[in-house]
Amino acid sequence: MPRKKETLTLSVPPGTKAKLAVIAERLNIRWGNSPSPSGLVAALAEGSVEVGMPFRLSPPQVKALRQSVQDLLDAGHGEEARSVLTLLLDRGELAAPLRQSLIQQISQPLEGWRIQVDQFIQQQQPFHLVYRNAQGTLLEYSVRYAEIIFYEKRYYLQIWCDQTEDSQDFPELRHNRCLRLDRIQAVFPLPGAWRGQCDSMQVQFHLTGGLIRAYEPKDTDLQDTIIGEIRQIVRTVVNPFWLMREIRRYGSECVIQSPVALRDRFRQDLLDMLAQYEK
Repeated sequence: MPRKKETLTLSVPPGTKAKLAVIAERLNIRWGNSPSPSGLVAALAEGSVEVGMPFRLSPPQVKALRQSVQDLLDAGHGEEARSVLTLLLDRGELAAPLRQSLIQQISQPLEGWRIQVDQFIQQQQPFHLVYRNAQGTLLEYSVRYAEIIFYEKRYYLQIWCDQTEDSQDFPELRHNRCLRLDRIQAVFPLPGAWRGQCDSMQVQFHLTGGLIRAYEPKDTDLQDTIIGEIRQIVRTVVNPFWLMREIRRYGSECVIQSPVALRDRFRQDLLDMLAQYEK
């Protein structure tokens, strides 16, 4: 039995019907072999199609939403992060490598461990942590102290752990680790005592030139003294990696004085970098 249809008469300016046919053609709405303006009107009423300029995310919007994904994951909100990732993939103007990276990210579990870790820290409860590093290797740590700390663009979990075998850091700092929150695979409580802090070393560096006035003190600075044309800083350092990244930005106006081992490591790092430009 033929389906009953309602008749709708539209008064439109000249040429509108042809424009509707073009849209119907683009959306593959047809009556037989021809585009169907009436079918387009029905699809609009049902809410099954969109017309006009499609909603797309601009590059600045994509960048902002990617940052929100990172922040949501660090805060332990995995489902919310998945929703933003879906929006990015659906509406973002993405280069192929970025799209592939986001597809890979959304296909993996996005369970956030931040809330559980915060509870352990608040309760001063040692815990076991399973972590997947950048190479995809699973590592396990028995954590006796932890804190959430912000480095550059994101939050990290800084810990003191029993294990030392996978660390190449200075001997006095080999119990310390700095971990990305989104790479934590599991946590569960452990018996034992909670430490008061991570291990640390004192580092002295000198600032000259414009940095004498431009340098902004950090909470971990123990001494900050101007002696003639030198500003001398003594800082407590838990992770030399981040200090070296900071000092590299200061260029020739910042020189590590002590400990000698860190000064030598930084010097070798600069030489290795220079060697890359001499090839």
